Amino acid sequence: MKRVDDFRLRLGKQELVPIVVGGMGVDISTAELALEAARLGGIGHISDAMVPTVSDRRFNTKYVKNKLRQYKFNVANTEKAVVQFDLGLLVEATALHVGRTMEAKRGDGLIFINCMEKLTMNAPRETLRARLKAALDSGIDGITLAAGLHLGSFALIEDHPRFRDVKLGIIVSSLRALQLFLKKSARTGRLPDYVVIEGPLAGGHLGFGMDWAKYDLASIVIEIRDWMKAEHLDIPLIPAGGIFTGSDAVAFMEMGAAAVQVATRFTVSNECGLPEDVQQEYFKASETDIEVNTISPTGYPMRMLKNSPAIGSGIRPNCEAFGYLLDSAGSCQYIEAYNREVALHPGAKKIKVMDKTCLCTHMRNFECWTCGHYTYRLKDTTRRNEDGSYRLLSAEHIFHDYQFSTENKVALPD
Repeated sequence: MKRVDDFRLRLGKQELVPIVVGGMGVDISTAELALEAARLGGIGHISDAMVPTVSDRRFNTKYVKNKLRQYKFNVANTEKAVVQFDLGLLVEATALHVGRTMEAKRGDGLIFINCMEKLTMNAPRETLRARLKAALDSGIDGITLAAGLHLGSFALIEDHPRFRDVKLGIIVSSLRALQLFLKKSARTGRLPDYVVIEGPLAGGHLGFGMDWAKYDLASIVIEIRDWMKAEHLDIPLIPAGGIFTGSDAVAFMEMGAAAVQVATRFTVSNECGLPEDVQQEYFKASETDIEVNTISPTGYPMRMLKNSPAIGSGIRPNCEAFGYLLDSAGSCQYIEAYNREVALHPGAKKIKVMDKTCLCTHMRNFECWTCGHYTYRLKDTTRRNEDGSYRLLSAEHIFHDYQFSTENKVALPD
């Protein structure tokens, strides 16, 4: 019976354990988690979601405090177009996060950064270019383009000296999305080095509508695999979303996948950035405690725990401090929903906003508990402590369980 360790992912001249730990923001996929994946011979992701905020937490910088001070005059204003990121400081924060991570890298694996197109930051093109180029300048091994079609992203960095050498990949959820990306990127004369195919059981933002349950990852992988074969395209395919055991991973690699991307099981690792009390909520969750909703201002459905504090929260928009989801006109769906509720409840000290949430604030505070479909199975991967809580796992234990397990078994910690 085959194990994941019987396969290898080849990216250029490099041969890797075919396990990719996904990039969960905001700093849920920490540098420590990514570094462990790389040390063990696989690929680890960090995320550049809200990177100035991450830098403040990790390196004692003051990007958020200073931005709030600069735009404090605008806090009560419903118009947010004036709230802009300083691109120089954005580059500085990205360089800190990426540079420190790369300096600490050990082992034969790679460190990639997950870069979301939907972090529009009131200047979509300019801020995306700044983040991408700063990551390249700081020595990142690869960039995974996420949360968007990224039709112009290759063009933003095609003049960078590392453009041909760094590993570049794209996350898609359909053949159509991949075809659009390849068509638009063709003029740069560069194909992606890998394609992550994310299915409907993934955590966080989904590349599907609320009809997500009609789709399944295996069918999408087969469709893309067969089309690429017909087009004579040899690009490694990496399925993601709902791959809970090593046997799940082997099944995809036997159908032609080059590796798998996994994340949910690592949310309860010691190296994960989630606070331990939130990790215990993940362990305790039942299948009925998980939902897909539309509260994200990005417009994408999101999978999360139903008891996430972000759901129904009516906090004032914190765009002056954060503002990562402001579009090119300085608008955000949460601002619109918040202002609507304020108008409907004049004089109310506290309001509820049920249809959208201030994703920036709640992701920053670990109050939006995004999760994969199989989060309810996490309790079966560990042991309970005497006080009834669940034991956290090491990233190494989880990685090795994927790498060496058979027969859909999950190894419990010693």
